Amino acid sequence: MPPIRVLFVCLGNICRSPLAEGAARKLVRERGLEHRFRFDSAGTAGYHEGEPYDPRVRKVLADHGALFPHTARRITAEDYRAFDWILGMDEANLRDLRRLAPPDAAARIALVTEPWGGGRVTDPYYADDWACEQTYLELEDLVARWLERWAHDEDGPKGAA
Repeated sequence: MPPIRVLFVCLGNICRSPLAEGAARKLVRERGLEHRFRFDSAGTAGYHEGEPYDPRVRKVLADHGALFPHTARRITAEDYRAFDWILGMDEANLRDLRRLAPPDAAARIALVTEPWGGGRVTDPYYADDWACEQTYLELEDLVARWLERWAHDEDGPKGAA
């Protein structure tokens, strides 16, 4: 079975989406599921393209054993074909993701919070270090829930029978 490919998306790809990607990478590593998943992250805007993540994000990821190499990037048309899931962090991201989707988009687009009632993931960009930690913990919980869904084949990769 091909791996489930997931793209996490926020506005600038320096806070929430890398926090989600780091949490996902850590959780699948801890569960021995690296062969079943591929993760990446992007932003809907190119404000921070080419930059590393926010220094607070780097610290939080390091503190949780979830640090990985990262350079901010903007979502591309190819991403909509290459990923099974594109998960936005808030309603504005979701609107932008749907607006930017090419006609041949194959990825399923949703909020990372959608299966559990929706809502937004707190954006720590203008907040303090504690907010960044809280956002990581929120995302780690949400990603763990998605992994549980995918592990039970509730939402497998495109083309899966």
